[in-house]
Amino acid sequence: MSSHSNIIKASCADIPALEGKPLAYIGVGSNLGAGDADPQRTLEQAFVALATLSALPIAVSSLWETEPIDCPPGSPLFINAVVALAPRLSHPRDLLEELQRIEQEFGRLRLGERNAPRSLDLDLLSYADVLWEDEILTLPHPRLQQRAFVVFPLLEVAPEYRIPGTSSRLSELTYSLVGQGVRKLRNNA
Repeated sequence: MSSHSNIIKASCADIPALEGKPLAYIGVGSNLGAGDADPQRTLEQAFVALATLSALPIAVSSLWETEPIDCPPGSPLFINAVVALAPRLSHPRDLLEELQRIEQEFGRLRLGERNAPRSLDLDLLSYADVLWEDEILTLPHPRLQQRAFVVFPLLEVAPEYRIPGTSSRLSELTYSLVGQGVRKLRNNA
């Protein structure tokens, strides 16, 4: 368990209050770190910020080291995790705005280069069973099931997760993602 009482490094099943609640799943990543913090420490600090957006304790996956995908040459390795939270905000666009605000607080600059190294990346993967698509937000995240750095940590926090709008379970996708260069850094204990 984390030193912060609203952060539980475990599966949603280990947090009775989350049982049956509509949850949002957030992909968390960094390959530069924020300020003087390395990427691992940046994620730990981001978990504290994300806990403020949840009405209940958050569930946090293990940290995963990931090779950069579709990034500029020479990009450093990423550290990734997934967080499950019970959103205080009633609309996914409002939650997305808060995630972008947190990214900015952590020094995230959006300079137009796609997949550039970053201090903090927060992706809204899904929000309850909401299906949404507009010019700003698509839910579930359109590449959720294609990225091992999302699938493996998401399975830790939500082993029975079904992709909204489909009957697919993430556990059915793991074999096709094994070769994507992800490595668990430490268990979520």
